[in-house]
Amino acid sequence: QVQLVESGGGLVQPGGSLKLSCVVSGLNFRAYAMSWYRQAPGKERELVAAITSLSGMTNYADSVKGRFTAFRDNAKNTVYLQMNSLKPEDTAVYYCKAVAVVSGPDYWGQGTQVTVSS
Repeated sequence: QVQLVESGGGLVQPGGSLKLSCVVSGLNFRAYAMSWYRQAPGKERELVAAITSLSGMTNYADSVKGRFTAFRDNAKNTVYLQMNSLKPEDTAVYYCKAVAVVSGPDYWGQGTQVTVSS
């Protein structure tokens, strides 16, 4: 059974930091690229960051470049999202997604709430 479990969300003041984690089980983690998405109330889910399976190359949405960093630890089957200089507009539910490099279904986590507010 494939599971993606996010953690690390919470309430933080503007300018603060949070580190999200997504622990993956039930699949060959090294064969999957990983992505972080977010969905704010009333808005569509949007891609925040993506990281390749082995080399760890990353891409980011323009809105988070320079503030967010995605990285993975293949030995721990975990992908992270370090979020710095958080803004109220970063408030959303954050999801991780596993995308097979060759073929196969994608998998989503259940999401973790991030709220940026004073």
